Amino acid sequence: MQNAETVLDVLRERGRRNLPCNGLYRQLFNPNLYLLAYGRIYANHGAMTPGACGETADGMSEAKIGRIVEAMRHERYRFRPVRRVHIPKSNGKTRPLGLPSWSDKLVGEVIRLLLEAYYEPRFSSRSHGFRPGRGCHTALSEVTYNWTGTTWFIEGDISDCFGSLDHEVLLAILSEKIHDNRFLRLIGQMLKAGYLEDWRWHATLSGSPQGGVLSPLLSNIYMDRLDRFVETVLIPEYTRGETRRKNPAYKELENAIGAARKRLAYRKEKTESAQVRQWRKELRRHPAGDPHDPGYRRLRYIRYADDHLLGFIGPKAEAETIKQRLAAFLRDDLKLELNQDKTLITHGRTQAARFLGYEITVQHADEKVSRGGRINRGLRSINGKIQLRVPKDVIKAKCAPFLRRGKPTHLLPLTSCTPFDIIGIYGAQYRGIVQYYLLAGDVWRLDRLKGVMLTSMLKTLAARHRSRVTTMANRYKTTIRTPQGPRRCFEARIEREGRKPLIARFGGIPLTRKRTAVLDDLPSTLFTPRSRPRGSQLFDRLRRGLCELCESRTEVQVHQVRSLAELRSAGEQPAWAQLMLKKRRRTLVVCPPCHGSIHT
Repeated sequence: MQNAETVLDVLRERGRRNLPCNGLYRQLFNPNLYLLAYGRIYANHGAMTPGACGETADGMSEAKIGRIVEAMRHERYRFRPVRRVHIPKSNGKTRPLGLPSWSDKLVGEVIRLLLEAYYEPRFSSRSHGFRPGRGCHTALSEVTYNWTGTTWFIEGDISDCFGSLDHEVLLAILSEKIHDNRFLRLIGQMLKAGYLEDWRWHATLSGSPQGGVLSPLLSNIYMDRLDRFVETVLIPEYTRGETRRKNPAYKELENAIGAARKRLAYRKEKTESAQVRQWRKELRRHPAGDPHDPGYRRLRYIRYADDHLLGFIGPKAEAETIKQRLAAFLRDDLKLELNQDKTLITHGRTQAARFLGYEITVQHADEKVSRGGRINRGLRSINGKIQLRVPKDVIKAKCAPFLRRGKPTHLLPLTSCTPFDIIGIYGAQYRGIVQYYLLAGDVWRLDRLKGVMLTSMLKTLAARHRSRVTTMANRYKTTIRTPQGPRRCFEARIEREGRKPLIARFGGIPLTRKRTAVLDDLPSTLFTPRSRPRGSQLFDRLRRGLCELCESRTEVQVHQVRSLAELRSAGEQPAWAQLMLKKRRRTLVVCPPCHGSIHT
């Protein structure tokens, strides 16, 4: 049986060399791939969320993998309809979410591993959504450092992208490189499996259900055509000229200053005249290059999932043409529609474009002059550079859950929690928001959010202890060291004998800009000789065939719970729960009789 890492390495090499992929369906007979997929998804929160048939990750075994492989060999495996639920969106509407069964999640992850290994080397470097080592921060960092001088931003948004993917177009794109009809039929059957809503079956005529592990990768494969169109057609057409021609007004002043310098050198004088100083001040009011140079154009592009942003240096009329050509390509080739309400053309200096929750503007200030080395001294230091900002409406929306009548208030549902949990919940929410916006130049604006959340947290603790806010602040405040110096924060500890204490912390994060990207969307699937795949320890326990309760050697299954907190709050725990709490594991490898007794 071929090693899973070897299979993925071969596919990566074929994708890197742009070779077609044959015999991909045969890889679905490899149990090692299913174990690798199981190790990657068993710890996800959705692993214990039931689909339409009620199946979850609980009860996983090698025998179940064997049944799936046997069904694959005889082409009898069928994806079940997903259970559809609706989750609220920020604009008051809802988004449909599909919940597949556990077996379908496992098979979907195997297919995702195979397709990602082959397509990842072929994807455009301008695509950042749902890719290993890439994410929102890498996309925003590229805009910040490589889009200097942008005049117009074209904000692209596709209407219901996940729900509008055309199945025939998607299968045609896959068939260009994957020459395996059995594999393509399996994906086609998954796309057309339908969904259950209020226990009624509905057909899926288009789209890939949000919530499936394979949907983000399929959307990237689909949207890769848009990336190629922009890179091979639009960017070469709207990018020309090495540099701008000189601005006539700037050149005239520069020549006058140069002539005055020569006269000073001829007369052996060292002090410039008042007229020359006036010319220097006026020089800074003019751009060095001609802003209306018809021989200079630049078009830049970035995409994250269905959101894409283009930066254009040129007239607005040409930006309008680019937008129309994008809409025509999406409509004619990909059968998608641009959302006209959200697809905007924004002037970089006077307006702010919105992308991935940030405001993006182009800075301009003639009076800010570099005081650096000899080469850059006296140059305007920020003109044309990209600035990322925290939107004011985002701060207002994040503060809203902690306010009542405009003032911070306690959260009643949390008053029954322990102080450790209260501080941990507030700290996790605040830390996630701050770390996402650390690329913004005005991240200090989140100090308003910090004050609101801190007051709400202290009021919640005071309600929990029936005490005062100042008493809670004095009890839980502390000081920690950061790279920017000591910072005040609030923390609760749980001491443990012989081990490090558990610490829940709120605050202590300096609200200063961090220029480097810090978050990515997916862990890398690359393996080094010294690394082990995620879940390797669980593989070893499963293959050992030893029941961890009765210690008998037989066929085993994995008992899994959603979280250990459920066991801690259940009162008196049975032996199996005590063992899971002692080992701090959400999984327990047991024999079928013990597994049955656990559930009864």
